[in-house]
Amino acid sequence: FKRINLSTMAAPKEPVPLNFVHQNAILCETIKKEQKHQKLHKDYRVNPFKKMHVLAGKPNEAMAEDDAQEDDQYINIFKKARELPTEKYEYPQTESQSYGWFTAPLIDSDRSDIRLHHPRKMSEVTKYMDAAWRLKEQSENMQ
Repeated sequence: FKRINLSTMAAPKEPVPLNFVHQNAILCETIKKEQKHQKLHKDYRVNPFKKMHVLAGKPNEAMAEDDAQEDDQYINIFKKARELPTEKYEYPQTESQSYGWFTAPLIDSDRSDIRLHHPRKMSEVTKYMDAAWRLKEQSENMQ
């Protein structure tokens, strides 16, 4: 075993006093950065992307509903927010949107062309199972 001499161990360091000049310089720099990137919004509107709950007016209110003014800019933003992505943009904005973006068929469907039209066909097994399921449904409906 190795003996540890407690008298030679390092004493706990005293905390370094704060330098108020450096602290003030850091604070000033932080405030300048915040003011540089800050945007002051003066035009307040309802968020069209959130669900809005419409409430009825007060019964003793002097202003009628017909006197209320419509905000055309809000209505346009509201309509734009409710559009489908295919109506908003000409091309898909993300890779996930590219699936199903173009929904028009590449060629016209021709039911007489057997290469592209495969109607459902009944075989012995499918006829048997169809009859069994009908019988089961009828027995369940009778009870």
